Amino acid sequence: MHLSPDEIIYWQYGFLKLNATIVFTWAVMLILVLSAYLITRKLNKNLHRSRWQNGLEIVVITIMQQITAAGLRKPKQYMGFLGSLFLFIAMANLLTIFPHFEAPTGSLSTTIALALCVFISVPYYGIKNRGLKLYLLAYAEPTFFMLPFNIIGELSRTLALAVRLFGNMMSGTMIIAILLVISPLIFPVIMSILGLLTGMVQAYIFFVLASVYIAAASSVTKPSSLSLKTPKPDKTEET
Repeated sequence: MHLSPDEIIYWQYGFLKLNATIVFTWAVMLILVLSAYLITRKLNKNLHRSRWQNGLEIVVITIMQQITAAGLRKPKQYMGFLGSLFLFIAMANLLTIFPHFEAPTGSLSTTIALALCVFISVPYYGIKNRGLKLYLLAYAEPTFFMLPFNIIGELSRTLALAVRLFGNMMSGTMIIAILLVISPLIFPVIMSILGLLTGMVQAYIFFVLASVYIAAASSVTKPSSLSLKTPKPDKTEET
């Protein structure tokens, strides 16, 4: 039982290492790409559709509805990034039902990479939708003294994304390892089933948090420094 896929080394030359995290990360990406190609190569717009196409449409529609619920008005604009995040984490945890497969999300390097993707996407979509000036002014709201705290919050939530996902995946692995010593026949099977459920929940949480962060950065609002002007009374209205 390995607590992290980083511990499994398949090839090493000097400081270069090919561990299970890299191998299984590329395996998950390859499965997702091949699945998308095989399902979408013969799409049918008629009523008679394949089960795979119906399943894919259900997943896509559900993800778009969740993106809209997070506050993003144009879900198609974010579908590629946020949908890929959810499907990668979900597939990586779902494939753990196969023996000898190690979920790459059990490595801190993978979760940090996913969190950095969210960290970069937030200013990208924020500047794209609001403009550079309004996006930068948001860090100084409601007052300029909040600037360092807003910057710290931006960095801390990125770290929290990575540590939350890694901690939940690692804790499940450690519990299974302990139960293997106590009762190697019954409890590990139950915990493996619960681990699949936990992995899907973590994929959903990561997806929702990324959507909320992007929605907060992309919301078009006027800076608080602009004062509202009261309308002047009409001269024709005389008492």
